[in-house]
Formats: sequence, C-alpha cells, structure tokens
Amino acid sequence: MPATDSVGKRIARGISPVVNAQAAGGVLRRVLELAIDGYGKLPGAKAAAARQFQNHGGSVDGAVDGIVDFHVRLASAQGFVTNLGGIGVLPVSLPANLAGVAMVQIRMVAAIAHLRGYDLADNNVRTALVMCLLGEDRITRQIAEGRLPTSPMAVATAPMFDPDLDKRVAEEVVGDLAGRIGGKNLALAVTKRVPLVGGGIGAVVDGLATAEVGRYAKSELVRRRALVG
Repeated sequence: MPATDSVGKRIARGISPVVNAQAAGGVLRRVLELAIDGYGKLPGAKAAAARQFQNHGGSVDGAVDGIVDFHVRLASAQGFVTNLGGIGVLPVSLPANLAGVAMVQIRMVAAIAHLRGYDLADNNVRTALVMCLLGEDRITRQIAEGRLPTSPMAVATAPMFDPDLDKRVAEEVVGDLAGRIGGKNLALAVTKRVPLVGGGIGAVVDGLATAEVGRYAKSELVRRRALVG
C-alpha cells in the first residue's frame, strides 16, 4: 500500500482538473466512480476492502476498523498537501481539496459497504454512499425538515432508484464540502491563507471530518445478512 502522503499528492494532482471542468453533481458522480473503481495507482474500494480483510485475518469488523483508520490518515495527508501553499495557490487548492476529501471519504464508505455485503454497482447503494458524507447530525436534521426522505440504509435497500434524490444528495454533499473546506469559519478562512499553518489546519479538519463519516457509515450500513436473515 502506498504511503498516505504520496497517495494524497496523486489525488490532489489528478482530480483538480475534473473539479474545474464540470458541474458539482457531475464531479461528485465522477469522483464516486474513481473511488469505487480505482484511479491510477490508487486501488478501488473493493481492493482496499480485500486488503484490510486479509490483514485482519478474515474479520469483517476488524477490516472495517482498519478501513476507517487508514482513510482518516489518508484524508489528513491529502488535506495537508492541498492546503500547504498558502494564499498564492488558494484558488487551485480548494477545488483539489474538495475533490480529494470526497474521493477519500467515498472510497472509505464504499469499502465499508462492500465488506457489509452491499452491491457497489447498485445505484441506490451509490446514492447512500454519498449520503453518508453528510454525517449523522445533518442527515437527521434534514430528514426532520423534510429535505431528505429517509436514511442512507433505507435508500441503499430501496426497491426503486430515485434519480431526483440522487441529484439532491449530490448537491447537498458538494455544498457541505465546499463550505467546510472553503473556510466559512472565520478562523479557518484566515489561517488557511498562511503557508504551513493552513496545511496543519487542513489536515486536522479533513481527518476529523473523515473520522466522523467513518463512524456514521459503520453504524448506518449494517450487514446485509442481518437485514435479510
């Protein structure tokens, strides 16, 4: 497995042109495909899941924990790399960081889902994977407000695919990532413009956010055998 910092650099370099060239929803769907299928020397979600499954002696729970731990470190590494340059590269680094975080988090959630028995080719499952990036608090709030109809697990196991929901979820996730990474918080917005300091802030923010998404995906995407057994 490549070191997390080198993989982070590949993500930052490889995804930024995609972000600049396409609309938000289309970008996220492209990032979803790359996260599941792999990109360059970065293995896809199934390969990542298989490696962790082997490393943990065939334990699904151990593999899931390993997936989350690795991707938290990976998110921190790419967050540092894409925020390191200070104000001079901010217009470039923000799109790269947005796509990099999305790819790392979706790859993590997809690997968890695969280990838990979900079909990553299923469009409902793919919508659910992206939903998980919103996190438990935001999803709960949006369900209560009527902005989302149900939970990621219910979407993943729904009998019919809802393209309107898929589009709405993509827009919500991209907006959430852009707001968080772009520095709506005043302190983050200021410090990200200072070389080195901004890199450290980016690493912490991306790592913590990825850990939260991982915890939620672990609790939400229960084993399919438990659902149908």
